[in-house]
Amino acid sequence: MSKLRKHVNLDQTQRELILTNLDDDGRLSCLKAFKVSRLIGVKPIDMSDACKSVGIKISNCELGVFGKIKFQNAETVIYSKISQNFTQNKDVSCKTLWYIAQQSSLRRVGNTVKYSDVEVTHCQLGCFEQRKGHHEIKN
Repeated sequence: MSKLRKHVNLDQTQRELILTNLDDDGRLSCLKAFKVSRLIGVKPIDMSDACKSVGIKISNCELGVFGKIKFQNAETVIYSKISQNFTQNKDVSCKTLWYIAQQSSLRRVGNTVKYSDVEVTHCQLGCFEQRKGHHEIKN
């Protein structure tokens, strides 16, 4: 299922705020995208489309779905907490994972998602509806 692209009209100030927050690689990191959404008055779910409208991409998903952030091993304790929120096919929404991260850390949850069979769905920034590919959980 693919997301229909929403046209987001940005004024010059909003465009400049996006462009002044880019990383060295010319992309907007996941964490900065949340910050910029508040600065420019755009809902986080519309940030992917807002970024596309100025020709840039969001990068470095804190949950390890995409980007170049280095992750470590999955943690069985965190995996257990995540598994309590599985829907079908081990799906867990991005929002739910961020909530779980408040109880430990975003890095620990990201490590576990990156190196497990957890299927991340519904990116809060509108980047994807479902993660592509699974890994086996390693103890």
